[in-house]
Amino acid sequence: MALMLSLLMLSGCSWMKFWESDEDKALAPAELVDFEPEVRIRKQWSTGAGDGQDPLYANLVPAMLGNTIYAADDEGRVYAVDTSNGKVRWKQDLDRQLSGGVGVGGNLVLVGDLRGALYALDASSGNLLWRKKVKGEILSAPSANDNLVVVQTLDSRLLALNPANGETLWQYNTDVPTLTLRGVSSPILTSSVVIAGFANGKIVALEPGNGALLWEKRVALPKGRTELERIVDVDGSPLLVGDVVYATSYQGRAAAMSRGTGRELWFQDISSYQPPAHGLDQVFISTDKDAVTALRANSGQVLWTNDKLRYRRITSPAYAGGYVAVGDLDGYLHLLSPVDGRFVGRIKVDGSGLSAPFLVDGSTLYVQANDGSLVAYRFESR
Repeated sequence: MALMLSLLMLSGCSWMKFWESDEDKALAPAELVDFEPEVRIRKQWSTGAGDGQDPLYANLVPAMLGNTIYAADDEGRVYAVDTSNGKVRWKQDLDRQLSGGVGVGGNLVLVGDLRGALYALDASSGNLLWRKKVKGEILSAPSANDNLVVVQTLDSRLLALNPANGETLWQYNTDVPTLTLRGVSSPILTSSVVIAGFANGKIVALEPGNGALLWEKRVALPKGRTELERIVDVDGSPLLVGDVVYATSYQGRAAAMSRGTGRELWFQDISSYQPPAHGLDQVFISTDKDAVTALRANSGQVLWTNDKLRYRRITSPAYAGGYVAVGDLDGYLHLLSPVDGRFVGRIKVDGSGLSAPFLVDGSTLYVQANDGSLVAYRFESR
C-alpha cells in the first residue's frame, strides 16, 4: 500500500519513468541528430507568465480565447497575455497551489488546486467570480461555454456546473481502477455533447443538459497479471474534428469513433498518454516511448514514425504553419515534415524544459516552458 501511494503521488510522465524496466532505465535520452534545416523559426515575442510549474505535481497548460492567452503557475498566479505582442493584460494571484487548468470559455478562466477547489475568473478583468469545492483533485483543464462548465477529477468523476455561480447541475461517476497514472484528460464540450475519457480506458458521450449517457466506447482493455500491466488510462484529452472523435490510451490503442454513436471507425495498437493532433487529413501522436507517429485520419493507416527523440519526454504534437511541432525535456522545439516525419527545424526555447501542449493560431505557435516563459513563433521556408 505504501508503494502504491508513493506511485500515485507522481504525475503521468514522471510516473512512467519511475517504473520503466531496467533495460529502459539504461537508455539515456537520445542525442539530437544533425540535419539540414529547411525552415527558419522566427521568434515573434516572449514574456514571463509566472514561475511555471513542477510537472511532478501539477498539470497546468495555457489556453487561448480570442486574442488572449491565459496561463498560470503552480503558486496561484494567473495571467492574461495579448497574443499580438506578449504584453500582460492582467494578473490575478489566488495564493493557492494550482494543479489543473487553464480552461476557458463563456468569458470564464478556470483553474483548480490540489485541494479540489475550482476557481472561475472573469476573462476580461481577472476578477474572481466564484470558487467551488469539487471534492477531488483537479489535474486537467476544465471546459466551458455560455451554458455549462465541466471538470474532471482524479477520482474519475465529471461534474457539470452553472457558469454563473458554480452550482452543481449534474455529476457522472465511473469506476476507478486499482492503479492509474496521475493524470486526467480534459473533456470536450459542445452545445450538443460532452465527451470525456477516463482511467478505465473508456470514452463516454453525455447529454449536456442532464448528464444522461449517450454512448460509451472502450478504447483499451486491461491486460496482464499485475496492476501496472493493466493500466489503460485515457490521459490524453480526446480530439473532436468534425463528426469524428480521436482518442489515445496508455498500453492500449489509438482510435477514431463516430461523434454521434461512438461507433469505432478504426484503431491502431499505439500506446500514448498525450492528446493527438490533426492536420492535412492526418492524426499525429506522441507515443509513450517518445516517438512521433502519423496516421491517415480516415483509416488509421500508419504513414510514418520518427523515433529519433526516444526518451526525451516529448510533448504532445501540434500542427502549425504546415509542420508538426513537439518539444522535449531539454527545452528544444522540433519541427517535423508532415509528409515523412523528417526533421526540418529546431530551436532551443528554454533550458527549463517543455512539457505543456502548444497553442496554435493559424501560422503562429505559442510555447510555454516549465519556468513559465511564454514564446510566440512563426515559420518560414528557407
